[in-house]
Amino acid sequence: MALTREQLAQRVAQELEDGFYVNLGIGIPTLVANYVPDSMEVMLQSENGLLGMGPFPTDEEIDADMINAGKQTVTAIEGASIFSSAESFAMIRGGHVDLTVLGAFEVDVSGNIASWMIPGKLIKGMGGAMDLVAGADNIIVTMTHASKHGESKLLASCSLPLTGAACIKKVVTDLAYIEIADGKFWLKERAPGVSVEEIIKLTAGELVVPEHVPEMQF
Repeated sequence: MALTREQLAQRVAQELEDGFYVNLGIGIPTLVANYVPDSMEVMLQSENGLLGMGPFPTDEEIDADMINAGKQTVTAIEGASIFSSAESFAMIRGGHVDLTVLGAFEVDVSGNIASWMIPGKLIKGMGGAMDLVAGADNIIVTMTHASKHGESKLLASCSLPLTGAACIKKVVTDLAYIEIADGKFWLKERAPGVSVEEIIKLTAGELVVPEHVPEMQF
């Protein structure tokens, strides 16, 4: 069974490490803030100028002036810092973010990512995605494995305008956890109840499948 948005965020949260500075992109990545282990100290950064994001607020905690890059209301943890977007991007461009989590329209076997434009559709722009993929060595993409029309989003070569080239090494989809290396997708885990055959069918780029593919653990 395909993972929900919340389960995707839970699986991505397993990649966090104590002491990490982490940028969460718009969409599913923002949900990762809700699954940071209590025993772990992680500083979540938002490109609009907040370092130290906490979980989404309850109705009693909502502050309309406290928002993330997607204009969702958020909370701040003890020790958080608020600063200008210029300083925030200096942090990103300076390589001071340990992990970036982004959504995407397409990812290919070369580690290219297309996440900002679909020709013919009205878009708001790239935002900070190009800076994020250029400024971080450790990037995780989380997205659905296929489009709503059933077309694979893991391709031999991206068809949409690129956000970044050869920068993606890990992808968590609603069907699988996949790593990218040597011009191939490498299947590492599958979602509970999802067959290897289903993943193969919906992966357009070359996929290396080991003899045993464990299910994700939550």
